[in-house]
Parts: sequence; structure tokens; C-alpha cells
Amino acid sequence: MIRDPETLTLLLASISRFVAERLVPMESQVAETDQIPDDLVAEMKALGLFGMSIPEEYGGMGLTMEEEVMAGFAVAQTSPAFRSLFATNNGIGAQGIVLDGTQAQKERYLSRLASGEIIGSFALTEPDSGSDAASLRTTAVKDGEHYIVNGTKRYITNAPEAGIFTVMARSDPASKGAQGISAFIVEKDMPGLTLGATDKKMGHKGAHTCDVIFDNVRVPASNLIGGQEGLGFKTAMKVLDKGRINIAATSVGAAERMLRDAIVYARERKQFGKPIAEFQLVQAMLADSHAEIYAAKSMVLDAARRRDDGLSVSTEAACAKMFASEMCGRVADRAVQVFGGAGYLSEYGIERFYRDVRLFRIFEGSTQIQQLVIARNLLRETA
Repeated sequence: MIRDPETLTLLLASISRFVAERLVPMESQVAETDQIPDDLVAEMKALGLFGMSIPEEYGGMGLTMEEEVMAGFAVAQTSPAFRSLFATNNGIGAQGIVLDGTQAQKERYLSRLASGEIIGSFALTEPDSGSDAASLRTTAVKDGEHYIVNGTKRYITNAPEAGIFTVMARSDPASKGAQGISAFIVEKDMPGLTLGATDKKMGHKGAHTCDVIFDNVRVPASNLIGGQEGLGFKTAMKVLDKGRINIAATSVGAAERMLRDAIVYARERKQFGKPIAEFQLVQAMLADSHAEIYAAKSMVLDAARRRDDGLSVSTEAACAKMFASEMCGRVADRAVQVFGGAGYLSEYGIERFYRDVRLFRIFEGSTQIQQLVIARNLLRETA
């Protein structure tokens, strides 16, 4: 659903220009320092990137899903670390409030998320609970007008920078399944909330994760998302459906960038007296990559349009995320192969993308979890 093609064209042009002129030249520095410079963060805020999917009445752009994935294609033409900083505000870190929050919760937090004043984070995964989200152990015990939250969350994106956390916790200890889970908004300065050491990762330098520890954190009952217990798991699944489409879009954009770099290199690199781009086996790798990118892009756009039409997209989101992330990994591997020995050197940058995009096949539901989601949905629909 594209509401105003002319406005969208201007937005995408602005994002593409910002990516090419400001972000791409900073990729190596961010990878070396593991930090995104403050001036770039300020420019991201000014461009509205922290509020692309937050409703306009709260200061965001209110992009539709189709518009958002098109913006995602453009943003992902550079290091994924840049996107990661503001992506949680548009996705998992804020969507629980956008989709299921009370009016008071929306008024308190969404405008600050849209401006980038605060960064939102999504705290679902635990040391012993990741893909099996229904088995989480973090508890939220009602105590008058508060809930006492205890537990540890792991691999939480943007936790070191976050101002608020959407926390999934078990509010009904008698219920061991998904129905006993509730979602809470926990602010970073609430007593008892502490952070673990920042994780050292294979890639995504500049994008940070760490443990979040809750030790008798008193959370006001007014911060229970939706004002009702037991809906947290449903909220999480709705958030993840949208997030999976966005990860698929990011996979497409990153693959486009890697293919473009491989084509440029293949035209310049000469062997046996001519550019390697003239060798058919190199051409085959380029052609296979382009075809797979085209297929993945079509899937992402279709899933986005279905969501805009109000349809359930659990299966389509899982299909798009699974195919696009796996496709991106194959394109990364081919790109390194086209670069040859140069592809193994850090100075060319393609090895960094090779490491960065490996995460796409794991987070927000691994490929194997997407396979289970798809299969279970198919069996349920045909029962």
C-alpha cells in the first residue's frame, strides 16, 4: 500500500543519498571502533529514521508496511549496524506499544521513540528460552499497583542504548504455556534493572547487545501493555511477524549491495588478459544472485502488501524471512568468491558483509524455526 508515490519517491531518494554520502564512507570506522558517531545518530534522527513506522499523530512517518520495506531496501545498502540502531524503534522495540498499548502508553512513549529521544528494545530471549518463547522464566508478580519483575534476558539488541524495554514475563506462575505471559514496558532507570557486559560478536560492529537483568524491579501496573494480563505472547508474535518481513527486506538490500560490489570488482579485475566479468562461470554467480534477489524482493513486497490489506501473514512473513535470509547468505558467499583472495581481506569490505549477514539466518527466529512455523500453519489450515 503506497499512499502517495511522489512523497515516497522523495523519501527514498533522501534515504539513498544519506546512505551513499554519509553512511557508506563511515563503514570501516564503525567496524573498527564498534561505535556509530554521535553526529551520524543526530542526522538519523533529523531524517526521521527512528519513527518511520510510528503513527503520524505521535510524530512518526506512519509508513505502511510496503512503504517501510521499500525504505528498508534503501537503508540496507550499507552496514547493517546503522539500521540496527533505529530499527528497534520502528520494529520490535516499539510495535508492541503501537499494536496493543493503551492510549496512555502510546501518549507517554511513542513520540519520544519517533524522535529518537529514547531507543526501544525488545526483551524476549533468555539464557534457557529463545525459540521456545513460551518456556520463558522471567516472572512478574502482582504487588498492589506494581509488578515485581525478576529474571534475565539475553542477546537483547540495543540494550546498552535503550531507554525502555518491552519485556515478556510470566505473570501467571500456574500457567506454564504461552497464555501466562504478559508484556511490560520497563524503563532503564527503574531500580533493580542492570545490564551485563556488551557482547563481543562475529559481526555487526557498532550494533550492541547484552544481557538485561531484573532484580525485584517494581514496574507500575499501568505499564502492563494493553492493561490486561496474558496477552504478551500474542503481542510478541504480532511484533515478530512484522519484524520478520523487515529482516527479509534488510536481507534483500544487503544482497543488492554485495552483488553491486561484486559486479564492479568483476569488471575491474583482469585475468588472462581480460576482465573476469567476461568469464561465464563468474557470470553464472552474478546471474544466480540477481535471480534470487528478485525472487526474495517479490516475496517481501507480497507479504508487506498482504499485511497492509489486513490479512494474517504469519506464513508469508516466515517464508519471506527464511528465503531472503538464506538467499543473502548465498549471495555473500558468491560475492567473496568473485573477489577471490581480495574477498578474504578486510580492506575490501566484502568479508565484513559476509560476517554481518550471517546473523539474518538466526535472529527473530532461525531458519529452522521459520520452517516449523510454515509447516505447522500449513497443517493447521488443512486439518
